[in-house]
Amino acid sequence: MSDECRHMDTINAVMPSAKGCEECLKTGGWWVHLRLCRSCGHVGCCDDSPSRHATAHFHATGHPIIEGYDPPEGWGWCFVDEVVVELPDQTPQQGPIPRYV
Repeated sequence: MSDECRHMDTINAVMPSAKGCEECLKTGGWWVHLRLCRSCGHVGCCDDSPSRHATAHFHATGHPIIEGYDPPEGWGWCFVDEVVVELPDQTPQQGPIPRYV
């Protein structure tokens, strides 16, 4: 674990991939909160959700930084360095996003 994030250069302005967790919407699953990949725009569910799709997306792709996205929360997290990161901007929500819990 680091005191600072070494992956800030991976943050992109992205278009959210779905109006909810992309995988949960496909499978009929549900989520607690949403996380937005700031490398590619994938929307996945948080680790409090049963399927933890945001973390699964990180493990599958190596994309390190997510944004709290439900509702837009303005914070970021680096999976690799395990630190909160200050994002240069906030991604507008492509809502309304349905709530499942």
